[in-house]
Amino acid sequence: MPLPHVHRLTRDGAPEPADAAPERVLSGSGISLAWNAFSDPSGRFHTGIWHAEPGVRAVDYAETELCVILEGRVRLASDEGSAEFGPGEAFVIAPGFRGSWECLGSVTKIYAILEPGAAT
Repeated sequence: MPLPHVHRLTRDGAPEPADAAPERVLSGSGISLAWNAFSDPSGRFHTGIWHAEPGVRAVDYAETELCVILEGRVRLASDEGSAEFGPGEAFVIAPGFRGSWECLGSVTKIYAILEPGAAT
């Protein structure tokens, strides 16, 4: 019996297109898919599974994102340097990261995103 407050992250069901905006695609197709599993009532927290084809996209984070790489490798790069992550590795991207996200082959990750809230 499913629990009403527990949300499984799976690739069951049809994914939603999550393609990069054309102006952000630096190389590759920018094609990606998302299996969104949960969004909280405030609309600020989202989690699910994301899959993308090889390529590089420009990123400018206002949100906080936890990533767990399931398949493939990614390289994050900015003026401060670069880092690579592969299967089983997890990392958090904090607001203010500006640079590039490169999929070194097909990539699948679990994501949890917290959108910025109103200042109090």
